[in-house]
Amino acid sequence: MKHIMDKKHFGVTMLALVLTLTLSLGGIALAADGSATISDEEIDAIINTTTDAAQVESPFISVANSVRGSVVGINNYQVSRSNNYYYYGFGFGFGNDGRDNGGERLYGTGSGVAVSAYGHVLTNYHVVDGANRITVTVEGEDKEYDATLVSFDEDQDIAVLLVKDLPVAPVTLGDSDALQVGEWAIVIGNPLSETFARTVTVGVVSALDRKITDTSYDMYGRRTKITNNMIQVDAAINSGNSGGGMFNTLGQLMGIPARKYSGNMFSGASIDNIGMCIPVNVAKPLIKDALQKYGTDTGVNNGIRSATNNTDRPMLGVTVTTVNSNGILPNGALVMEVNDNSNASRAGILKGDVIVSVDDTVISSSSQLVSTIQKYAEGDTMTVKIYRAPGMEQAIQEDRIDLSEVGEGDYITVTVTLRGAAAA
Repeated sequence: MKHIMDKKHFGVTMLALVLTLTLSLGGIALAADGSATISDEEIDAIINTTTDAAQVESPFISVANSVRGSVVGINNYQVSRSNNYYYYGFGFGFGNDGRDNGGERLYGTGSGVAVSAYGHVLTNYHVVDGANRITVTVEGEDKEYDATLVSFDEDQDIAVLLVKDLPVAPVTLGDSDALQVGEWAIVIGNPLSETFARTVTVGVVSALDRKITDTSYDMYGRRTKITNNMIQVDAAINSGNSGGGMFNTLGQLMGIPARKYSGNMFSGASIDNIGMCIPVNVAKPLIKDALQKYGTDTGVNNGIRSATNNTDRPMLGVTVTTVNSNGILPNGALVMEVNDNSNASRAGILKGDVIVSVDDTVISSSSQLVSTIQKYAEGDTMTVKIYRAPGMEQAIQEDRIDLSEVGEGDYITVTVTLRGAAAA
């Protein structure tokens, strides 16, 4: 009996397959029939479609629309040393595009962001370094605006330009101390000059307080090491993006793209999507300095040599990183290194100390400490409160993340007298 029912079931299954196959073949035959045609209505339905842009959702569209026009191109013109000399880009820009103005040649190009309605543009110092003349280009215009360098800090690689009658709306500055790992990072700049002007790339904030060390030289040729804390992002940063903007989803300027890492024949490493941005809070004292000088004789002529170099400011002489609340240490700037014979070492600050306040300013991050110190002048004295716990220096020396062996600490107040940068 079971055998008979299985046969009946098999027969029904085969009938269903035959019917399905017949219907499918019939559809194919109809479509392949030379006498059959596709109606104009069907073609129109396939081809003439529309997209309602208002229904497309993205956290980046409104940001791109609101700030792209505030990102400008920057041209660095230098005088040729011979008629046959050909300038190539120097890490941030693109090579000579043929523009030759009375012995000047376009040495390189970069990006900048308008930060005031008065024509102030924030960029990297290396974008304008060595320039005989600086010009700015804006979206939708086939002309160049003369720019004046009014403030810069070579060590921190930031500069502020002033452009007369710049027809660009300024962006809103954000608070880079509020950045979170994992939030969106929207980078806008001009890779390869005007070829790809105002390109938008998107990634995430990969890490905060990345310590990046560069070699710097003072005016006498003495070599020093400069360490800056930067924001790591995985948004694409290419040659020409330097000096542009890294924005959050609120459209606020949070960082300044400064460099990218890539594999090379010497290291043999394969590197992808590692870019570094300078926190905007680090640049705020320089922006403030430029705004305060507006309308004075300093830096408002057409020359670029009247700028203030904040590299000569007094320095504390420490390398720091941010400490977030972990129940063991207070929030503040953790001292990772203390320079020999520095203002910090003379005041008794040690590796492992957490700087929690400077005079009346509570310090919650390394970049806040940097921006706070920049407000002081040579010869000023400030009161610095630190938290010192036994075992911290050893923990840093051994690169231990687990601080469970660090003992209970105390708050200590020290007095720091600021000497010039050379003494720090």
